[in-house]
Amino acid sequence: MTSLSQYEARMRRVLEYIYDNVDGDLSLDALCDVAAMSRFHWHRVFHGMTGETCAQAVRRMRLHRAACWLVQTDRTIPDIAKATGLGSQAAFTRLFKDAYGTTPSTFRNRGELRSIMLRKSPEDFVMYTVELTTMPAQRLGAIAHKGPYLEVGAAFEQVQAIMTSRNLWSHATGMAGVYYDDPNAVAPEELKSHAGVIVTDAMDMPDVLEEVPLAAGRIARLRYTGPYAGLRAAYDYLYGEWLPNSSEEPRDAPVIEVYLNSPHDTAPEDLVTDICLPLQ
Repeated sequence: MTSLSQYEARMRRVLEYIYDNVDGDLSLDALCDVAAMSRFHWHRVFHGMTGETCAQAVRRMRLHRAACWLVQTDRTIPDIAKATGLGSQAAFTRLFKDAYGTTPSTFRNRGELRSIMLRKSPEDFVMYTVELTTMPAQRLGAIAHKGPYLEVGAAFEQVQAIMTSRNLWSHATGMAGVYYDDPNAVAPEELKSHAGVIVTDAMDMPDVLEEVPLAAGRIARLRYTGPYAGLRAAYDYLYGEWLPNSSEEPRDAPVIEVYLNSPHDTAPEDLVTDICLPLQ
């Protein structure tokens, strides 16, 4: 079986599981177990390959089940709304109308069963260069951040201020961030990351910084040039196009971003970021 076939088999297995268990445990961790892939990576792969998040797939299939019930049974709309697990009847009606362009009652009266089509444009991906290399073991002096990734700059500012006030920059070898969650699958306020400076072994870690070890190992490195707001397209290519077509498996470790220059003295379009995907 080719690598692409293996990743497609995982995707189909997850879609089948969602379809068969629309009222069951469809949490992020449960779907990762079905895919047999680390939670650090599976949802990025799924979104990259299908163009939708796991949560969107769950909602789409629950709405499809509701459409079947509306046309093929005499269950009441309040009962169907409750069975979908999509919230109140008002919330269900709003989501159904957004998906099908009409209210549940009008849909039932028409008696025309239609599915919500999943379409992903082939133009969704921009091509990037990905290099296989080995990352040495490194130390990150960091501050934890919880919230939108685009707001992680506040944590980086604190780290840099500490390094400056303690005259530690001679020990620094680069800036990096560790990103534990997929922003396509986790609410912005719940995203977890570490913002930090890669430092030499000789440096005594200040007590105000958390030491985050970066394990040695093989990585796929995608070099992205441009504003940080555009990184999502690079991630979609790495996880949705490059990884499924490679012969590689991701390691059970979070993705790392290494920043090769700084927004303090570099125009947004010239910022250079290495996205480092740990591989087995």
